[in-house]
Amino acid sequence: MKLEAKYGLPNEVRFCKRCVISNQRPGSSIEFRHAPDKKHRCMHFDDEGVCDACRFAEKKELIDWKTREAELLKLLDRHRRKDGRYDCIVPGSGGKDSVYAAHVLKYKYGMHPLTVTWPPILYTDYGYNNFKNWIEVGGFDNITLKQNGKVMKLLTRLSIENLLHPFQTFILGQKNLAPKLAALYGIPLIFYGENEAEYGNPIADNTSSLRDKSYYTMKNLAEIYLGGVPIPKLLDQYGLELSDLTVFLPADSSEIEKLQLEVHYLGYYLKWVPQECYYYAVEHTNFQARPFRTQGTYSKYNSIDDKIDDLHYYTTYIKFGIGRATYDASQEIRNRHLIREEGVSLVKRFDGEFPGRYFNEVMDYIGVKSERFIELCDNFRSPHLWKNENGAWKLRHTVWGGGTDD
Repeated sequence: MKLEAKYGLPNEVRFCKRCVISNQRPGSSIEFRHAPDKKHRCMHFDDEGVCDACRFAEKKELIDWKTREAELLKLLDRHRRKDGRYDCIVPGSGGKDSVYAAHVLKYKYGMHPLTVTWPPILYTDYGYNNFKNWIEVGGFDNITLKQNGKVMKLLTRLSIENLLHPFQTFILGQKNLAPKLAALYGIPLIFYGENEAEYGNPIADNTSSLRDKSYYTMKNLAEIYLGGVPIPKLLDQYGLELSDLTVFLPADSSEIEKLQLEVHYLGYYLKWVPQECYYYAVEHTNFQARPFRTQGTYSKYNSIDDKIDDLHYYTTYIKFGIGRATYDASQEIRNRHLIREEGVSLVKRFDGEFPGRYFNEVMDYIGVKSERFIELCDNFRSPHLWKNENGAWKLRHTVWGGGTDD
């Protein structure tokens, strides 16, 4: 008998043969192919049972990066300004990736970027210092849009209660800010860092996707949900006005089309290695890693600016069986900084570790009792992933074969 699989996830849990990710990763087109086409097989390994992200990592080794850089130069030459105005926008909060993208564009390629920031819900001390160093040591102009705190707290709480997704509203605001400012300032070029194909979305590697309209598409307001609640209900039942929510919504499509806005991934043109971005940020802006290991994983420098980050990755573990160590180890395996056996050991040791360091502060901030959060976690567990044995929740399947049903 098949157990219920929530969130449209595949009922059968399978793990990539090359990294440690499973086919339960949401929002991507991860596939595990049984009958690979020999004509298009990757150079170094048979791609049967290998995820799209690993195949893309292999493909990166075959890309002519000089040719890609030449494409980048043509793009930049088309947009570069000499009249003192900004010619591109780089969104970010001072993490290693936004530091690298903005710094390379300005100091290597002679662009004049405006950096824009949708700030974290709750800055960590070291995260805020990295943000300041990005701007002050790196030498960039920056526009930060501080959200309405009352609305942000409400939408974050609703996102947790309705979706068990602490970052849902934050991600929407972060994604929509840059196109809005591009329209406001007449800057038709936006650069994000990593190519999304790095994580198993091969569509992001198509050149046709480089003008990515998903960043500024909006249809009917009634069809848009924030925190799992349709906008009309937020207005009617939560005492909000449309002006309270506009900051989270996409830019006006007519303004974007008039501007002919282009959204590009710098990682499409330059070989993107997260660890190298970290070293670059340390060298050029005094970027500092966390002074301690991040709970739920073994690393210290990925996604460290927001106190709610750790909670977010814990919820992905609850909903999809994929924790922060799985994401980190998979990425490092693809970049050949770990072998799979090491990744499996790290996932076994750290995945699903409870993020207790900032937990009570986050719960107090958004007005959710800790007991209520634990109850929500149990409610959001998918039966095909989790089994309760003597009052303890255990995964049915794990990458090391130690699940209750393995």
